[in-house]
Amino acid sequence: MAILDVKNINKRFGGLQALGDVNLSVAENSVHAIIGPNGAGKSTLLNVLVGKLIPDTGSVMFDGQSVLGRKPYEINQMGISRVFQTPEIFGDLTVMENMLIPCFAKRDGSFEMNAIASITQQRDVIEKAEHMLEDMNLIDHRDDHSASMSRGDKRRLEIAMCLAQDPRLLLLDEPTAGMARADTNNTIDLLKRIKEERDITIAIIEHDMHVVFSLAERITVLAQGTPLVEDTPDNIKGHPKVREAYLGETQDAA
Repeated sequence: MAILDVKNINKRFGGLQALGDVNLSVAENSVHAIIGPNGAGKSTLLNVLVGKLIPDTGSVMFDGQSVLGRKPYEINQMGISRVFQTPEIFGDLTVMENMLIPCFAKRDGSFEMNAIASITQQRDVIEKAEHMLEDMNLIDHRDDHSASMSRGDKRRLEIAMCLAQDPRLLLLDEPTAGMARADTNNTIDLLKRIKEERDITIAIIEHDMHVVFSLAERITVLAQGTPLVEDTPDNIKGHPKVREAYLGETQDAA
């Protein structure tokens, strides 16, 4: 059963066709990767899914409800969380203070930084934040300023902050970009564990094919804003259209 249905999405920026008749179906409790060369429209599509962009035509349905025209915090309240390519954390706050923010976010999507001091008196919130940090192996860094963390640790903190909101769909924008191979492998293991332990669907944009083929159950390939093919990882690997898009090989050459 699909939890996310994208139908006939078109988006132009002036004379540039960023997305052209994009159709995408993401099954519930699956890991679905969206891949393609630079400029294929991956980030534009992700921005449509989280309400940062409104398409010219088409529809996006999450669990039977349209996400179009909703503000990002409303989409978040529906159960969709996004992890950005560059970790979106507050470098001047400690790891624990960052972790408390999603526990305190107001219903209108805002929060007050000076309220963190009062939150620390609430044991239920503290215990939830500590549990999330322990689950991500970050509890030893709870009092560190997040700006001093490695990129891999920052990524785990951002994922923890998203999971604290109990999303049903987690959107990951190049989660391993800029990571050393060891951190990349740790992130793969982390996402596999999240998928096994939680009732959650994951959609991932990623250039690293090691990450894609380690995680994805289904892959959609975009090229120049248009879907080329959607299939299983095994079928994607040798698909002639994918080889042409990535390697410049024609079907005859393959």
